[in-house]
Amino acid sequence: MRDKDVRRALHGKVLREHHGQPDTLVLDELGLRHGTCRVDIAVVNGFLHGYEIKSDADTLDRLPSQVEIYGKVLDRATLVVGERHVEKAKAHLPDWWGIKVVCAGPRGGIDFEAVQPVRMNPAIDPLALAELLWRPEVIAILAARGVAPKTLRQPRGALYRHLVGLMPLQELRVTIRQQLKDRARWRGHRPPS
Repeated sequence: MRDKDVRRALHGKVLREHHGQPDTLVLDELGLRHGTCRVDIAVVNGFLHGYEIKSDADTLDRLPSQVEIYGKVLDRATLVVGERHVEKAKAHLPDWWGIKVVCAGPRGGIDFEAVQPVRMNPAIDPLALAELLWRPEVIAILAARGVAPKTLRQPRGALYRHLVGLMPLQELRVTIRQQLKDRARWRGHRPPS
């Protein structure tokens, strides 16, 4: 099973209900930390949930760095992994990550078996989360909160720090999820079918 086959099956079976929900965004390849890495599939609704696919044809070389970066940003994360990688992958994952194993179905299709339930990430980094916003988005949020125009001309990193200083984490999470859902142009977006 190749990555693209697993991805298609994941969209069609596991994430199918999310595609039809009006308050949910499902997209392929969500960049984190300004493109340092990309989540294979992200679901944005009441949570920011990332799905990382590692088919039997993949290696686990990048998994430790992905786990570290995802842990700074995502509310929830699920590893979708081929059977040959399950045990080795478990050693790299914190206990809040879910694990779904990719299995061959009875008629040659792709099925998924949950082997570890997903839980909430206990340690989101507010600054890493704020980096999901594009510069014009963070400027608009800060301007709506009355931040001085001079401050709004600062570099992007300074704007993120101002935002994090103005909002408690829970409000920041809600604001960023809504901004992501409201964003008109997305690379990798799969509109509802």
